[in-house]
Amino acid sequence: MLFSLFFQVMLNQTSVTEFLLLGVTDIQELQPVLFVIFLATYIVSLAGNGAILMVVISDSRLHSPTYCFLGNLSCLDICYSTVTLPKMLGNFLSTLKTISFLGCISQLHFFHVLGSTESMLLAMMGFDRFVAMCKPLHYTLIMNHQVCIQMAVTVWIIVFFHALLYSVMTSHLNFCGSNHIHHIFCDVKPLLELACGTIELNEWLLNTVTGTIAMGSFFLTFLSYVYIIIYLFFKTHSCSMLHKALSTCASHFSVVVLFFVPVDFVYIHPASSSSVDQDQIIAIMYSVVTPVLNPLIYTLRNKEVKGALRRVM
Repeated sequence: MLFSLFFQVMLNQTSVTEFLLLGVTDIQELQPVLFVIFLATYIVSLAGNGAILMVVISDSRLHSPTYCFLGNLSCLDICYSTVTLPKMLGNFLSTLKTISFLGCISQLHFFHVLGSTESMLLAMMGFDRFVAMCKPLHYTLIMNHQVCIQMAVTVWIIVFFHALLYSVMTSHLNFCGSNHIHHIFCDVKPLLELACGTIELNEWLLNTVTGTIAMGSFFLTFLSYVYIIIYLFFKTHSCSMLHKALSTCASHFSVVVLFFVPVDFVYIHPASSSSVDQDQIIAIMYSVVTPVLNPLIYTLRNKEVKGALRRVM
């Protein structure tokens, strides 16, 4: 309620009361085809991530920090897709592709909350793999229930205020011209292109804050894997042991690459270095395609998850 009232006050400061999401294409004949494709993608994402979340909760053998993080990732992917895809599906079948000012700012806020949480969760999963492989005797001591809760609470506090910063800064902008958003959902970058007046501070926040969270999370994840490789190579002197360890981590590293590479292109590169079409394709990659691939990657490469799925079925 307070969230709604706050942005209702912001609404009074701009002449634009709603935005028009232009979407992927303006060719009407392609709209039903795209609706079917994106609907199928959304259903697969919900089914795949929902199945993993269900087995992690129901199977007591998966009640460990590793699979707790995996369950959280699946839950995040469900929410991540739901923030953007239902509105996109509605726009494919509608001639009025509008979204209210409040709805646009709310979508922006929750999209960045969930996206930033996922980036930090991937870093925590990398740290979990590092502890499990390099300090197996101390794993239950280091990654205990209390530590996992503290890490989760810290992440949620950071990302909430990070996303709130974007929402407040964007809602304070004056949109006095066109209300056509050349994007598939409301995001900071396309909204800045519509704003009147100075946006240097907003652009600086977008590049600096998002860059710090995204690249910081990626660097910590990458550092965890580098340390795992170095530790196991010099500790075991066995290439087969190293290969087995890397095979175990391959699924997580694949998800990391799928998530961070598109984010780097959209949010860290300067606005002038990418086109509208390129930004939309990349946005589809990390907001639509990645949530679908995550459960497939983890299911195909994880024996415990496959075994739990078979037991449930």
